[in-house]
Amino acid sequence: MSKTNVLIAWEATEYLQREKNKSWYVWLALAGLGLAGVAVWQQWWSFLALVIVSVAALAVYTTRPPRMIQYELNEKGLMEGEKLFPYSEFKAFGVLKEAGNFAIVLKPRKRFSPQVKVYFPEKKGEKIVDIFGARLAMEEVKLDLLDKIVDFLHI
Repeated sequence: MSKTNVLIAWEATEYLQREKNKSWYVWLALAGLGLAGVAVWQQWWSFLALVIVSVAALAVYTTRPPRMIQYELNEKGLMEGEKLFPYSEFKAFGVLKEAGNFAIVLKPRKRFSPQVKVYFPEKKGEKIVDIFGARLAMEEVKLDLLDKIVDFLHI
């Protein structure tokens, strides 16, 4: 944790884990086999290697439980574990409700920087929003295309 004055602290998962049944893994294997078949037929050996590695990585990633991360807000910014995200790096924030869970989405000032999404417990939400609201503009946020695809695929 940081040495600066902590305004609020909480613990949350790094991402939402979506339920997957056996048929999800069967569809993943079928999609992988289909793409591998196309790669062999077209003799795209690099693509075949990419398909194998991607399917294996996706299978491992989706079975790994999310880590619990310590978050805190202080005068300088958001601390995620030992990493500081200064308020000055963001132009705005918004609140997103995703699958019954709340998250703060921080919109970066730099064009190609990714958004930062941080989940938080509902009971601490008002204070978290007030702290961000005193430092950043609040904007409406929605799931982007990639988030919608990830949600649809239950990744």
